[in-house]
Amino acid sequence: MLDVLIRGGEVVDGTGAPRRRADVGIAAGKVVAVGKVDDEARKVIDATGKLVTPGFIDLHTHYDAQAFWDTSLSPSPLHGVTTVMAGNCGFTIAPLTPQDGDYLMRMLARVEGMPLESLQEGVPWNWSTTGEFLDAIDGKLMPNAGFLVGHSALRRVVMHDDATRREATPEEIDAMCELLRQGLRAGGMGFSSTWSTSHNDHTGVPVPSRHGSREELIALCSVVAEFPGTTLEFIPAVGRFERETFELMADMSAAANRPLNWNLLQVYAQNWDFVQHQLEGYDIAKERGGKVLALTLPDTFRTRLNLRSGFILDILNGWDELMALPPEEKLAMLRDPKGRREMNDKAQSTVGPTRSIGNWAAYMLLETFSEQWKPYEGRLIGDIAKELGKEPWDALADIVIDDNLNTVITVPDKGQGDDTWAKRVEVWRDDRAIVGASDAGAHLDMIDSFSFSTTLLARAVRERNLMSFEEAVTHLTDRPARLYGLRHRGRLQEGYFADVVVLDPDTVAPGEVYMKFDLPGGAGRVYGEAVGIEHVIVNGVHAVEHGELLDARPGTLIRSGRDTDTVTAR
Repeated sequence: MLDVLIRGGEVVDGTGAPRRRADVGIAAGKVVAVGKVDDEARKVIDATGKLVTPGFIDLHTHYDAQAFWDTSLSPSPLHGVTTVMAGNCGFTIAPLTPQDGDYLMRMLARVEGMPLESLQEGVPWNWSTTGEFLDAIDGKLMPNAGFLVGHSALRRVVMHDDATRREATPEEIDAMCELLRQGLRAGGMGFSSTWSTSHNDHTGVPVPSRHGSREELIALCSVVAEFPGTTLEFIPAVGRFERETFELMADMSAAANRPLNWNLLQVYAQNWDFVQHQLEGYDIAKERGGKVLALTLPDTFRTRLNLRSGFILDILNGWDELMALPPEEKLAMLRDPKGRREMNDKAQSTVGPTRSIGNWAAYMLLETFSEQWKPYEGRLIGDIAKELGKEPWDALADIVIDDNLNTVITVPDKGQGDDTWAKRVEVWRDDRAIVGASDAGAHLDMIDSFSFSTTLLARAVRERNLMSFEEAVTHLTDRPARLYGLRHRGRLQEGYFADVVVLDPDTVAPGEVYMKFDLPGGAGRVYGEAVGIEHVIVNGVHAVEHGELLDARPGTLIRSGRDTDTVTAR
């Protein structure tokens, strides 16, 4: 007898092949039949008029901490995601020492937007090795999950406070390499790091990995080459990459003989020259014996910014230290005319493409918590300032003071035009890019890109007909599975693990976004369900039914080598 029989649907198997009417039989966690199935089953799902697809794969999440307080890793499964990869950007919570846990906790709160009270109350912080961390969550999660080993954690454990003060000695690099070996031997999925100028810790200084030398990065990547089924992830910079950036990623990939994906390529019709320049990293890497792919988000990376956390704003000149100040000191500076002027002077002294971050007039007032300013919600700061006879910075500062730093501003979304969506599809079809970059589990007060999968299906396929469901599903399933070497996942075929989505092709879409206050300590997060994702099955077990998360936790803790095949760069 089958465990589950999905009857009467149109199977889109993930390979790009045309859909076909077929039943899907599931037993013992695997797909055992695709076609006409007459066997009896303990549970039968009527999929008439629906698409039956492999579960979606999200290569870039930060669910490392959330895994302890929300084992469903929501809202990802609601959007059809059955496999996630975490531990990205070098920001992992293992390995760990007692004296470094507080630093890692506060760094995560600052750089990845995880509420400190949630990290303090919701995470036990009682392991030392990557293996112990993986064991602590093994068998407890709803989706399948793999975890990279992060550079900042390695550096902090070896160098402690010096991790953010200087380059490492050869002996310290050797110690980091040995810690990485231990993590990969335990099943870590690979190595991740960041050199992004947007990544500063709670003291306002660059996170540990940004102090690592080129030689340190290459040494750590060389360790990855020793272990089967591993990979690399890196954030090299903000903005247009220089030749040396491309060459660094190429050499990292070549040293590991593994593909490297970098985060994040945003695509608009109006930045097409920039997009083509960034994709050249693949070509340069190929010349140097590596393979480098751009991880691209299939939507606008919408950001809700505020001066309380200061994330992204801290890229402005001198604002890394300003945004690390306690809230009361920020408010004091804003209230003081001299301090306020100094803040803006620093912002306007920023050079290069990131200077636009300080263009206060271009931001929209998305949310205010003061009745005085409620009528201005949805308007540009520049227009508000003009009406009030003020400079844009002064208008914004006044609102922020009244909101006790909680004012939410955003750049109006200019990425929803048909021409931009057509360009995005063109990038997805380019072998030099891979779809992903949801950042789910991070920046909880700021982003809604956890819905990347349903957004892709709704905007590019259902609404604009820029590609077929067959092609779109491949970008969400088989391509990421093959890049990471996920064994028997990413396709709906006999013998593969039964990670399955049943969706309505006429309605599939991201749902409304709202704040949900369900984190430890009572903190809130940006949240959103999906429309048209009717059933999600993980390893043959029902996980989501008609938009509701069920109690089952059937996810596999994916360990490199055991659950993955080796994908080489050469």
